[in-house]
Amino acid sequence: MAQSKRPTLSAEQRSEQGSRAVRRLRREGVVPGVVYGGGDGECTSFKVDALTLRKVLVDGSALIDLEIGGDKTRPVIVKDQQLHPVRGDVMHLDLLEVRLDETIQTEVSVHVEGVEAAPGVKEGGVLEQVTHQLNIEALPTEIPEYVTVDVSGMEIAATMHLSEIQPPEGVTFLDDPDETILATVVVPTEVEEPEEIEEETELVGEEGEAEAGDEETPAEDGGGGGEPEEGEGS
Repeated sequence: MAQSKRPTLSAEQRSEQGSRAVRRLRREGVVPGVVYGGGDGECTSFKVDALTLRKVLVDGSALIDLEIGGDKTRPVIVKDQQLHPVRGDVMHLDLLEVRLDETIQTEVSVHVEGVEAAPGVKEGGVLEQVTHQLNIEALPTEIPEYVTVDVSGMEIAATMHLSEIQPPEGVTFLDDPDETILATVVVPTEVEEPEEIEEETELVGEEGEAEAGDEETPAEDGGGGGEPEEGEGS
């Protein structure tokens, strides 16, 4: 379900350019960004406080009102965000200005619910979410925070395709409904532990030593200590 109220992101015009200037902004707790204009190819550089940005993104709304330097707000969606590979902080943000009366294509996340209630899970199966993002088309005001998938009825070894769920009102799924797998319940694979062969190995070693001892016994009995046969040395 699309949100009725969207958050406002207050930012400032950004004149700093270049990697050195951008790194300085990040050290100061500021995230650089660019908003791409609606259809005319124009783009505007901006900067926003990292904490302020985090609060807006955590809100989960797909549609945001962007205000730069106190100017009139404009509706935008997140086009791309560059994240820190370790901390996960936003390092750069790309926004896209949209028209509220025109449909757009974007991605939304998939949330599964009812996992513990699924019969297949109760029988020992493991539910695996296969698809985490769906491509959709909708008016900006109709873009949902996420698409909910109810898996509470899935049996063991069952597979759920996109064709089995209905899109939210005003939303069109763009992925192939018959080819897109949302979730599956699999039987855990039991890994057979290797048999303990240490005792058997020791036994074989002992038998080998015994056989070696038997072979050496005749040599000791008939060694060089015996008397020479008649005729030797004559």
